[in-house]
Amino acid sequence: MTRRHRSYLLNSTLLVGVALVASPALAQTAPATQETQQQTDDPNTPPPAAEGQDIVVTGTLIRNPNLVSSSPVNVVSENELTLRNVNNVEQILRELPGSVPGIGSAVNNGTGGFSTVNLRNLGSQRNLVLLDGDRIVPAQSGGSVDLNNIPTALIQRLDVLTGGASTSYGADAVSGVVNFITKKNFSGMEASASQQITEKGDANYFRADLTVGANFDDGRGNAVLSLGYQEADPLYQGARDISVYGIDSGSGVASGSSRTSVPTTLTFNRAQAALAGVPTSGNLQVNPAGTGLVAFYNGFNFNPYNIFQTPYKRYNFFGQANYEINDNLEVYTRGLFSKNTVQQIIAPSGVFGENLTIPGNNPYLPAAIRDQLCLANSIALGATCNTNTAIPLGAVYRRSVELGPRVSTYTTTVFDYKAGLRLRFSDHVKLDVSGAYGESDLNQSQTGYVLRSRVQQALNATNTTTCNNTANGCVPVNLFGAAGSISSDQANFLSGQSSIAVHTALSQAKAVLNGDFGTTSPFANEPIAFAAGGEYRKYSYSRVPDAYALSPGELGGAGGAVLPFSGSYDVREAFGELIAPLVADKPFFHSLTLEAGVRYSDYKVQATNSPKFSATTYKVGGSFEPVEEIKFRGNYQRAVRAPNIGELFSPVATGLDNLSPGLDPCVGALPLTSANLALACRNQGAPASSIGSISEPISGQPNVTGGGNPDIRPEIAKTYTVGVVIQPRGVVPGLSVAVDYFNIKIENAIAFATPADILSACFGSSPASITAAQAASSACTSIRRNSADGSLSGSSASVAGLPQPLTNRGRLRTDGIDLNANYKRTLGEIGLDVGFQGTWTNHNYFRASETSYDRDCVGYFSTSCASIQPAFAWNQRTSLSFGPGTLSLLWRHIGAVKYEALAPDAALRQVTTPLFSGVVTGPTPLAGGTYNFNRIGAYNYLDLSAQVEVNDHLTFTFGVRNMLNKKAPLVGSTAGSTSFNSGNTYPSTYDVLGRLFNVSGKLRF
Repeated sequence: MTRRHRSYLLNSTLLVGVALVASPALAQTAPATQETQQQTDDPNTPPPAAEGQDIVVTGTLIRNPNLVSSSPVNVVSENELTLRNVNNVEQILRELPGSVPGIGSAVNNGTGGFSTVNLRNLGSQRNLVLLDGDRIVPAQSGGSVDLNNIPTALIQRLDVLTGGASTSYGADAVSGVVNFITKKNFSGMEASASQQITEKGDANYFRADLTVGANFDDGRGNAVLSLGYQEADPLYQGARDISVYGIDSGSGVASGSSRTSVPTTLTFNRAQAALAGVPTSGNLQVNPAGTGLVAFYNGFNFNPYNIFQTPYKRYNFFGQANYEINDNLEVYTRGLFSKNTVQQIIAPSGVFGENLTIPGNNPYLPAAIRDQLCLANSIALGATCNTNTAIPLGAVYRRSVELGPRVSTYTTTVFDYKAGLRLRFSDHVKLDVSGAYGESDLNQSQTGYVLRSRVQQALNATNTTTCNNTANGCVPVNLFGAAGSISSDQANFLSGQSSIAVHTALSQAKAVLNGDFGTTSPFANEPIAFAAGGEYRKYSYSRVPDAYALSPGELGGAGGAVLPFSGSYDVREAFGELIAPLVADKPFFHSLTLEAGVRYSDYKVQATNSPKFSATTYKVGGSFEPVEEIKFRGNYQRAVRAPNIGELFSPVATGLDNLSPGLDPCVGALPLTSANLALACRNQGAPASSIGSISEPISGQPNVTGGGNPDIRPEIAKTYTVGVVIQPRGVVPGLSVAVDYFNIKIENAIAFATPADILSACFGSSPASITAAQAASSACTSIRRNSADGSLSGSSASVAGLPQPLTNRGRLRTDGIDLNANYKRTLGEIGLDVGFQGTWTNHNYFRASETSYDRDCVGYFSTSCASIQPAFAWNQRTSLSFGPGTLSLLWRHIGAVKYEALAPDAALRQVTTPLFSGVVTGPTPLAGGTYNFNRIGAYNYLDLSAQVEVNDHLTFTFGVRNMLNKKAPLVGSTAGSTSFNSGNTYPSTYDVLGRLFNVSGKLRF
């Protein structure tokens, strides 16, 4: 490959958005051939489009290579993907400044079987994923596209536009758009394979792809087919020192933290403890000898069962073709098929706070424990106790380690097909008409779960071989022994396999009339361009659980019932856009361009009374170049996000959320100091005897109850960007710098309150001073506690926990600055290419309602701030090319963050108890070290890549990720949400794999 070619590739490597948005052909589509890429040495000019090809410009529907949208677009090139050895596009998207990790390969408990992108930390449901400018079928009821299904091998580039884009693409494009541009008119064969593994010899990941394409009929047609396979091995948390043991975020003690442990734990209130003669109330555990109940002493360590890298396997097929019937008519088609399997592996199931009973003459019930239970429940000892048919056990917690881990296997099968035609009416007007249809089937299989109904059935036994109710081949169970006391026969009876089937479909039809008016402004060279047309989309969804998943609390530790539901809605839209060059090539007016657009959307929901609503979006923008070296640009957009199917139709159900220690005022001794606080706790269902001994939710996960709302209406977003692009060609040739300020404000946001906000609405900022009237308010009485122990944990069949209704009362606001820079220089035979992309996020406020606190999560982490968003983040790549070789260093920076309790407004946030700071203790390799869980300093990762072109047909790429083997920060196991705070750290944000080696080869003809 020539030096000229390599120079362009490297310059385009690190997000060449600066060069592209500053150049005449913004983010244009071009075939990935050496010939076209050799046509320029100018680092500020992208390769031209192939002759006769349309231009895909992310951010506008107008396809004119000589006109530029005012929206800033960042671009990830194909070679950047190669240098990073990316196996799944989610991996690179979560590391881009301006985005935060969504659900992906580093999320275990909460994966859902799909991967998403989260731009500006406004939620994956507020950004839109496109393939060549088109929507593809979503993976779930929230409307998000599964990034696992994107055909990585055929990606030519990745465009990321942050900010409203609803005028061009319709609803959902509130925080931005991710547009995957595939290679067009590919001819030849390309085979590639890559392998990665850590220096410890684990976390193996293999990928192989084969792409073949050919032109036919003298170049009038082209067809391409790409096949791919990927497989990733799991990485268990027990394989890393930081996560061998769960470490309590409040105490710094490494130990089992879950009271659902072995041996069994029961809960006594203070009165029961006094009657039974035990020294403490609260959680009592069977002693090691199995002869009595003592103070809780052995929490369960679930970390070794959990994983940092989810096991994954994918087969994918992607094909596209086009054919020019004549000079004025072209037909085209595109088809995508993917089958991928993702596994979630978490700690064993068990009995999680179920209120159970046991006969006094159960053979597995130790006599001493039987007597303690009878005393605690005021049952006379002797024959009355010994023959009692249903001695209350209260809230029972027992980890069923004998069943092995809980495994959820998500198998997703997707196809998405599109066909269309392009009509050329004249040199000035073209029409593109297309239709598309896609389906996604996600089947979830759950194994390793204890069946709640069978636990009670198996306890109702008076001998070791038969149950009182022999249905289903019941086997009496021993809940009072050590690990291993549940035999294989007992385990087989207690466990069951469950399945959930999810089906989504998307039908689309679109017509776009594109061209120009053939007239120009008296002071410009280019004619006024337009795009106008109409679009129709229909979304449908269904979820069908089996009987086990459907029953509340039946699957031990599954988080609640999965209820069946289905729903659909359709939308009809009309739109139009203009780009008008007003002045060009005049003194102090090198160019002046204005643009505008509008889209009207009419929605119909397939529900009772057929709800309807409409929305109008619009945009205005422009750019001004006083001289060729500097451009000012800006745009304003009114965007909308229509409610998705989940928000409209999800049935009300009880599940799990996260709550930091110290946020529930009913926990511990505080209610003993305030009669009204104790009254509030009792009004929520806590028994009077539990006041003073209520425990934190299991694993920091309270029950919450919520669902969809068919009366939800669209969110309204107002977004604007203002920026400048500088290219001092005469002073510093090869340098491009772009600075853009962004501001996004979303009103009528579809949201539910955080657990902290729900508790605050009841207890206020000073719970000990709560009044009797407050204690009786609906904000307090709508919270429903465990009737046995007063906690917010327990069976989803009986403990509703915190209410989380969905409303349009939310608001989100964020703003900041994006800085992009690229520089290229030739030093003799050596080419230097430097790229930088950084984001400073000023604020990111969220409130669920007018009465909720307006929480800013930038620079903070907690259970209320899900995915970490630092104020500063950047990527900087430096590449040196010489002859057939390239050496490239990527510097990834993640700014410092701190726990929310350290915020100046911590009292108003209702997070006032700091995390642990001191010497970590317990059976962990980190014991004896001094750590401050409240602060995570700035992180800098260095990734080294080397690329060698053996000849024009064969290229090898070698890489070392996290070259300095920087360890992930330690914050404990309950600092944040379950999805993102796992293994005592934040594995989606910080590297937990350690130094990682990768190698790839690409053969092309």
